Amino acid sequence: MDRIAQLTTRPAGREIAYDPAAEPPSLHVRAAQVLEGNWTGRSTVPSRGLYPHQWSWDSAFIAIGLRHLSPLRAQTELETLLAAQWADGRVPHIVFNPSVPLDAYFPSPDFWRSSTAGRTAGAPRTVQTSGIVQPPVHALAAWLVHLADPGLSRARGFLTRAYPRLAAWHDYLLHRRDLGGDGLVSVVHPWEQGMDNSPCWDRPLSRVTPAPARSFRRADLDHGAPEDRPTDLDYGRYVRLATDYRDRGYADLGIGGGRRTGVFAVEDPAFNALLIASEYALDRIARELGATDPPRLRRAERLTATLVERLFDPAAGMFLCRDVCTGELIPERGVSGLVPLLLPALPRDLAATLVHTMCGPHFGLGGTTRLVPSYDLLGEAFDPHRYWRGPAWFNTNWLLERGLRLHGERGRADALRKGMLHTAGATGFAEYVDPYTAQACGVTGFGWSAALTLDLLHDRPARGRNGLTAITEGDR
Repeated sequence: MDRIAQLTTRPAGREIAYDPAAEPPSLHVRAAQVLEGNWTGRSTVPSRGLYPHQWSWDSAFIAIGLRHLSPLRAQTELETLLAAQWADGRVPHIVFNPSVPLDAYFPSPDFWRSSTAGRTAGAPRTVQTSGIVQPPVHALAAWLVHLADPGLSRARGFLTRAYPRLAAWHDYLLHRRDLGGDGLVSVVHPWEQGMDNSPCWDRPLSRVTPAPARSFRRADLDHGAPEDRPTDLDYGRYVRLATDYRDRGYADLGIGGGRRTGVFAVEDPAFNALLIASEYALDRIARELGATDPPRLRRAERLTATLVERLFDPAAGMFLCRDVCTGELIPERGVSGLVPLLLPALPRDLAATLVHTMCGPHFGLGGTTRLVPSYDLLGEAFDPHRYWRGPAWFNTNWLLERGLRLHGERGRADALRKGMLHTAGATGFAEYVDPYTAQACGVTGFGWSAALTLDLLHDRPARGRNGLTAITEGDR
């Protein structure tokens, strides 16, 4: 029997009047039940109602937790996503389930028209996808999934098949998305960065003429409170950007030399930091397959230096986004600017500065908040409930917990881990939470919240080990 099924199936037994009340299921079992309930047979949806398809970086985080229950399912999760890769190397941010009605989610497959609008870019013909991407957590996830059961991974040829797809994915980002010409990857839509509604996007989005409200129907409001979701104005701008990109055939053009892709291109610190972390992972995968790939290590170190040079702002005490169209840093403190803490080559003084900022008045960790909020507590746009404009999310806090531990901040990492586990259990694995009260926001039974809870439960914090040290030091 599958291990997840063993965990989530209630044992049969006689009901006796004087039996004591049954113990509530453990946090581990409850998390496993969420992943079992969201499993579709080949992948895991973030949530059955609000997000009924496969999302790119969700699947990577879910695989990281799922490996503790079923390494085979974790491998299948990533394989299903990578099977929808485009010929130009991009991994789409949504892989659509054809059995889900079109009106269950917007933008739906008939909006993206991937097989026709994306034909020149090599979109697959047998599966419908979106045309944009999400942060490249996949090589990191693939390596950690391999470590969960190396024998199974080798027997199935998991890394042998995944490596060329992951390498092509990174090549696409590094060569087709260096829109500023300085080595960093740009996103061309807020949905690509994953933190969709962050105030960091307000300035570049202000140049976007929104699509008319009558031209689309939002399905997200059927499942979430309007005050927790992006405004209609912002959503109209998202739709306009996606429409324009689709109508260009999903072509990526440089900003420089008088050529402009449009009005939105941003270098984001978290997106680039995750690419660097996955470059380290690709090096580990190459060595596992018997090859040496020294350019990847050198590239990871070079990209780290470029990230520091272009996006670190000493006055803010953290990394900021850069508007590629204007060349200017965007003066908003989002959690994205703390995520580079997960990089092993980050200079020690910069790592200390990020920790100081994380625990200071702008993010309040260990003081006013138990989990790191998604946006500056003191920022004018802060909202403790609205999507990515203040609430705390489990995936970003998991990344920061890893980064704290990696840079020797064991006490703070332990406290953050404890806060995440308590919050996950108390909120039913909420999508995101109020950073002050830990009140659940969005949907509950959320995929990566459950999966990353499992990863924390299986971690060995007393030894200071985690997935990032497994990449930088090996699996000894």
